[in-house]
Amino acid sequence: MTAPVSTPATPDAWQQAGVRLEVDGELATVTLCHPQRRNAQTPAMWRALAAIGRELPATVRVVLLQGEGVSFSAGLDRAMFTPEGLPGEANFLALAASPDQELDAAIAGFQEAFSWWRRPDVITIAAVQGHAVGAGFQLALACDLRICAEDAQFAMRETSLGLVPDLTGTKPLTDLVGYARALEICATGRWVPAAEAAVIGLANQVVPGAELPGAARTLAAALLAAPRNAVIETKALLLGAGDRSYEEQRAAERAAQARRLRDLAGIGD
Repeated sequence: MTAPVSTPATPDAWQQAGVRLEVDGELATVTLCHPQRRNAQTPAMWRALAAIGRELPATVRVVLLQGEGVSFSAGLDRAMFTPEGLPGEANFLALAASPDQELDAAIAGFQEAFSWWRRPDVITIAAVQGHAVGAGFQLALACDLRICAEDAQFAMRETSLGLVPDLTGTKPLTDLVGYARALEICATGRWVPAAEAAVIGLANQVVPGAELPGAARTLAAALLAAPRNAVIETKALLLGAGDRSYEEQRAAERAAQARRLRDLAGIGD
């Protein structure tokens, strides 16, 4: 199997892989910047996204994810399915032939691009226009919040390729829309337009396309207005709520509030 290229370590390398990072104080903007390919995703892009998550300055509180051009992301670069694949990357035929542990490690590495967006010290917003397909849909799902242009359309097309969604998207999708609707969306691969996404809880807000950048930044500013530690504690409470019983959640709320009260009183750890 062809060994993958090393993880991009510099902003120039990230941009070459199709991702750009801009940091303005407490706000970071991550832009998928291969609009000529509708921001199709590759392992190199995933390594760049994972590296950005690791290198994000500690001062950042909100991360805005957006895509250049007419589409947020059209999904996986289909060249990965061809015998030629992508330069320096293992194609899916080679991945399929690899030993179990190697294959598992490869998929886990891909997932690192998607798994950091819900960490408790930042709030992440996906600003989605046009198509968000497959890996693009899952990248939007990886974020805490989604604000969509009126032309946004989501689709989980993995099953039509004989695959499953494996880039961390099944858990947030089920949490947002429920099991039955998530199964129907994934198994049929149908389009979910922005208006429906708002109704079923997939989109927090839908705006005209021209207003998407401004609306996303307005939301980011509102999130930055609250004290950072209060937001971090609140996010952690909500992230864990689904796995706790009612009594466990009550206890978690008490513990979090005790920390906040002591911090505000200047007697915290």
